[in-house]
Amino acid sequence: MATHRLGIVMHGVTGRMGMNQHLIRSIVAIRQQGGVTLSNGDKVMPDPILIGRNAEKIEALARAHGIGRWGTNLDAALADRNDTVFFDAGTTQMRPQLLAQALRAGKHVYCEKPIATTLGEALEIARTAQASGLKHGAVQDKLFLPGLRKLDMLRRAGFFGRMLNVRLDFGYWVFEGDLQPIQRPSWNYRKEDGGGMILDMMCHWRYVLDNLFGQVKSISCIGATHIPTRWDEAGKPYDATADDAAYGTAELVGHNGEPVIAQLTMSWATRVRRDDLVTFHVDGTHGSAVAGLTDCRAQSRVNTPRPVWNPDVKQTMPFFDQWQEVPDTQVYDNGFKIQWEHFIRHVVEDAPYQWTLPEGAKGVQLVEAALKSWKDRRWVDVPALDL
Repeated sequence: MATHRLGIVMHGVTGRMGMNQHLIRSIVAIRQQGGVTLSNGDKVMPDPILIGRNAEKIEALARAHGIGRWGTNLDAALADRNDTVFFDAGTTQMRPQLLAQALRAGKHVYCEKPIATTLGEALEIARTAQASGLKHGAVQDKLFLPGLRKLDMLRRAGFFGRMLNVRLDFGYWVFEGDLQPIQRPSWNYRKEDGGGMILDMMCHWRYVLDNLFGQVKSISCIGATHIPTRWDEAGKPYDATADDAAYGTAELVGHNGEPVIAQLTMSWATRVRRDDLVTFHVDGTHGSAVAGLTDCRAQSRVNTPRPVWNPDVKQTMPFFDQWQEVPDTQVYDNGFKIQWEHFIRHVVEDAPYQWTLPEGAKGVQLVEAALKSWKDRRWVDVPALDL
C-alpha cells in the first residue's frame, strides 16, 4: 500500500464553520486517522495550506493543529502546481469569483454553501466548472446527519408506504447581544453582508428535500425580520437588515411520482420545545417518523394509537412515549468529514460523486424562488435547471 499526498489550498477557515467543521473535524481528523483509504487499499494524505487575510490568526491556527503551511497570498497558492484542490469557506459574495479563479488555475474546487448569492452567478460558475473537466463539489452536510440517514433507511425500506407530507422545524433563539452575548456572527443578520435565513438555510433544505422526500416543484414562502435591532461583536447596536425567520410550503414530486407536501419553519427567534434543534416529521400511509440531528423515532401503521378529542378532559395519552427509536446500527462519523472523504476519492481515483456545483446551484434556485414568493406574495414554480 502506498500513501499519496494531496495538496489542498484552504481559504476562509478562520471562520466558525470553516475552522471547526472543515479544518479541525475533517482535514485534521483525516490526517490523524492516517489519510483516506482508496479502493485499492492505498492512502491519500491531505496536505493543506491555510490562506487568509490575517497572517497572525492564520499562523496561530496552523500551528495549533500541526499544519506546516500557511500564508496570505492566494494568487501564489493557486499558482503552485503541487496543490491540486481549492476549498473555500469564505464570504458568499466572493465565492463565485474565487472558484472561477481556482478553476482557471487548474484546481479542482470544493466549497461551502451557498455557492453564490444569485442564481445567475451560481449557474455561471457551475457551467464553468462542468466545462473545465475538473472535479467540483459543494457541501451538502445535512445528508450525512445520523438522524437523516436513519430516516432515509426507513424510506428505502418502504416503511412509510406512500409518503404524504414532511414538516421541518428548525432554529433556536439567537441572543440579541444586549443582555446576553451573541452566539452567531453579526453579519448573519445584515443582508448587505450576505446574511439572511432564506439564503442561509434554503440551500440546505433543497438538497434534503430532493434526496429524501421528492423533487421540489413549487414553493410559497414568507420571511420576517422579527428582531430589528441587534448588537455586534463589539457590543454596538446595529440594524438587522436580513430576515431572521422564514415560513414556507413546498410541493414535491415524490420518488414514486406521488405528490408530497413539505412545510418549512425556520427561525433564529424561537425557543425550542421539541426533540432537537431541527426535526423532520414525515407522515406516510404505513408509518410516520421524526428525525433530529442524531436520533430517529418511528411509529408504524399497526402501532398507531387511537386518541380521543375531548377538550373537557386533561390529556393523559403519553404521545412522546408511543414512538420506537431507530437504533444505532453503525458508528456515525462527522458528516462534513464523510463528504470530504468522498470528494478526495473523487479527485484521486474518480470515484462517483453526486454533490456537484450544479447541485449547489439548485439550492440557490430555491433561495431565489422563496425570496420572489415573499416579495410577490404568491406561489413560485421551481423548474428544472438548464445545465
